[in-house]
Amino acid sequence: MSKTIKYSFCTIKIYDDYVVATMNKGIHLTPDKNKILDDIANEYFYDRLFVYITYRKNSYSVDPSIYLQTSKIENLLGFAVVAKVPLAKGNAEIEKLFLNKPFEIFTSLKEAKSWVKTILNNE
Repeated sequence: MSKTIKYSFCTIKIYDDYVVATMNKGIHLTPDKNKILDDIANEYFYDRLFVYITYRKNSYSVDPSIYLQTSKIENLLGFAVVAKVPLAKGNAEIEKLFLNKPFEIFTSLKEAKSWVKTILNNE
């Protein structure tokens, strides 16, 4: 399965075991936008675990309190950030402190997708 959904602030690609979200440049990601992740978890992954990958190819900011809600998504197994820019990696290190799930930072989508397989196989 592969499906692309465009929202006003991001594009999300849904696969069998994970989603890849690419936020629009310059947005500020706030908890109210997290409802979309809840909806995707319930609609596409209601009967199985999945991993969320955020592909940070654009510059944007994140309200870390969003992770308090994200931690409550029961079928969310893990969270991956793909970032090449040092500032984005540094921000992700701080964000990692707010999530109660496995959270890893990668420099390529290929690495993140490989981690998805590893974490799902370990479950």
